[in-house]
Amino acid sequence: MNIELINTGSELLLGRVLNTHQQWLCRQLADRGYVVTRQVAVADTGADIQQAVREALGRADLIITTGGLGPTSDDITRDLIAQLLGCPLHEDAGMVAHIEQFFAGRHRVMPPSTRVQAMIPAGAVILPNPNGTAPGLAMTVAPNAFRGAGRRSLLVMLPGPPRELRPMFTDSVVPLVTREFPLADEFVCRTLKTTGIGESVVEETVAGPLKALTDTGLELGYCARTGEVDLRFVAHGMKGAALVAEAATISRRLLGAAVYGEGDDQIESVLVQLLTARGETLAVAESCTGGFVANRITNVPGASAVFLAGLVTYSNAAKQTFLGVREETLAAHGAVSEAVAREMAEGARQRTGATYALATTGIAGPTGGTPGKPVGTVFLALAGPRGTSVLARVNRYERETFKFVTAQQGLDLVRREAGGGK
Repeated sequence: MNIELINTGSELLLGRVLNTHQQWLCRQLADRGYVVTRQVAVADTGADIQQAVREALGRADLIITTGGLGPTSDDITRDLIAQLLGCPLHEDAGMVAHIEQFFAGRHRVMPPSTRVQAMIPAGAVILPNPNGTAPGLAMTVAPNAFRGAGRRSLLVMLPGPPRELRPMFTDSVVPLVTREFPLADEFVCRTLKTTGIGESVVEETVAGPLKALTDTGLELGYCARTGEVDLRFVAHGMKGAALVAEAATISRRLLGAAVYGEGDDQIESVLVQLLTARGETLAVAESCTGGFVANRITNVPGASAVFLAGLVTYSNAAKQTFLGVREETLAAHGAVSEAVAREMAEGARQRTGATYALATTGIAGPTGGTPGKPVGTVFLALAGPRGTSVLARVNRYERETFKFVTAQQGLDLVRREAGGGK
């Protein structure tokens, strides 16, 4: 099956907006056994959009476009595709009512220009949009003159805003695709999430022991991101589920505590769940991460059950005043040191009463490094019921990535200690 994705929007080509649609839609489709074969981004011009759609119709069974369905002058995808296919537009009364109700429910005046979103190409199926005013559209192109006699294609148009596109895709497009293009074989995909080890180490650890399974049809994939590596298992057919389950069991045993979750798990959510189940609490004392650890934890629903406090003690004076770090420790070792990290963690635990207290102190750069403590040097300390441990790392990244990686290491340090891992 040939699937093509066309993202429209000049802002994508100007680098003003990150194209998250490409990643999200490809992931959603691939997880269901439908792999995108080509994706392009084009500007909001008639020639570019029509050419991209025309070319895709000449090859693909399923074409998905994003953007260009709104009320502004650069929202021209719907009109151009209707023109390309020779389908006249008509105003849909139900869509007019939806748009009017959308504005009335928010006590806002409906701009006359928004009514254009109710113009629907002849033969198109309307995909409801409870989160906005622009409907999605699905059109079966049959016969598809661009591919040759007897061929057909499904063309789906989705609105640009992610908060509208994503639920529309899940609720309306997925059932449509699975009905129109049923898979011949069962498809199974499972992902283990790891942290603290590199992509090559993951492969070297599991590839050999899993060879017997890959020889019988299991597909392995590795995806490295900042601070993490995903290990993906894919299999087809009646034995796919058993192959994937066996591979996951073997890999978990081999990788041990480096595996922190599966699927879309994030380490902060796993940690919050772990501490909640154990009835334990956490506080953080941050210097170089500037509150980023606390931010990631509090992004998790239910974090209030375990997270007691976050102290951003950026200056030496703040470390002394709020955490009880001793002046002589700072003078003897410097703020970025094992000794100060240890006192920060122990001070935070004593003052908050938390089960665990995590501290971070380091040199984010680009300046401030020394031969003994280069830029990227960081100390993470964890004070808990079994004492205090300190982790020293050198994270040579620009400031934002430095903060993310250091926070990842800190969260993993707590997870391993609370979970009894190594």
